Amino acid sequence: MMRAWILPILLVLCGLVAATGLVSGGDPAPAAVLLLVFVLLAGVNSPLVFPKSIGALEAEQRSTVDGRPVVFWRPGCTYCLHLRIRLGRDARRLYWVNIWRDPAGAAAVRKANNGDETVPTVIVDGHPYTNPEPAWVREQISPSA
Repeated sequence: MMRAWILPILLVLCGLVAATGLVSGGDPAPAAVLLLVFVLLAGVNSPLVFPKSIGALEAEQRSTVDGRPVVFWRPGCTYCLHLRIRLGRDARRLYWVNIWRDPAGAAAVRKANNGDETVPTVIVDGHPYTNPEPAWVREQISPSA
């Protein structure tokens, strides 16, 4: 759990250090803007942006029943964030597996990507697709889901 928060925490700390330096130099307005930028970056890289993650085995079982795709992701991945933002509300209709929190998920991604933990990896009908286009992923969501 803590590993997912490392990047957001580091971003906030870096923002605080930089803002403190600007404030001590007599520039409070740029310090506030800089801190806000770092806090926003931390927010979009936090686990809060993504739907609740489940385990790989549970996601596979649910996907088998209803046909929804499974998305393997990790915090801090800009491609995962791009996919999540571009999917909008449809993202909640997918099963999200955080590979940093689920060893089985990480193993599934390595198996699909020749040993690499390349994310996002989307599983549709048992077939892996690495970093697919958001529009394509949206098309794979069954209408009954």
